Amino acid sequence: MKTNIPRIIAVSSGKGGVGKTNFVTNIALIFRGMQKRVLLMDADIGLSNIDIMFGVAPKYNIKHLLTGERNIKDIIFKSEQGIDIIPASSGIRELTQLTFEQKIKIIQELESLDENYDIFLIDTGAGISDNVTFFCSAAHDNIIIVTSEPTSIADAYALIKVLYKEYGEKNFRIVINNIKNPKEARETFRKISLVTERFLGLSLDYLGFLPYDEKIKDAIVSQKPYVNLFPTSDFSKKLSDIAKEILKRDVNLFKGGMQFFLKKALTTG
Repeated sequence: MKTNIPRIIAVSSGKGGVGKTNFVTNIALIFRGMQKRVLLMDADIGLSNIDIMFGVAPKYNIKHLLTGERNIKDIIFKSEQGIDIIPASSGIRELTQLTFEQKIKIIQELESLDENYDIFLIDTGAGISDNVTFFCSAAHDNIIIVTSEPTSIADAYALIKVLYKEYGEKNFRIVINNIKNPKEARETFRKISLVTERFLGLSLDYLGFLPYDEKIKDAIVSQKPYVNLFPTSDFSKKLSDIAKEILKRDVNLFKGGMQFFLKKALTTG
């Protein structure tokens, strides 16, 4: 019997440019600082970004797994920060929409990794593409990054609607990003929460907000994770609070590890 069950967390957004990959990269490091063993998958399969955020150039990526050239353990890149990364491929159009067989291959390979990790973070693409909804529907937890922009709110609601109506997902955890003050965060959450409750009958879980910080751009340009450069900033402190909030969820809810992922993948397609 497997004794370790990783938490499988998909992080997504309705639209691009809301800070999703920056969130995933840095919260992975927060979890690592909490002594958690973290596997981070760049699931924006055709457009790799995670490797850029860490300033690395992995030799192998998901393409080599899907072509049968390498297995899952071969393509995992071990970063110097202690985060294990499954890199995406870049500029491979045919991987922007995985076939059913390719999805199952990925999940079956992931199943062998249960014992090695405490947290499996998936950075999905943005929007409501088939790849995005697949990874979201096959995870234990869905975290959606939203900003105060009306388009971000509308597109996040569209993603929630698709995942609920087509895949039966009901639990969504919201992080409000690039916020000037707590009032703006509360108002943004209120807007998306009201429309979701009114039209879908769902209540959203508010994880917290992250403040706007010009230094985030500096970190991205330097290809170094923000929390490593500015560990005492308000952004880093808020991110740490969100990480703790995520971990409060009862571990007994996380049954089956990657087998859970595989089972959901088979049923959702």
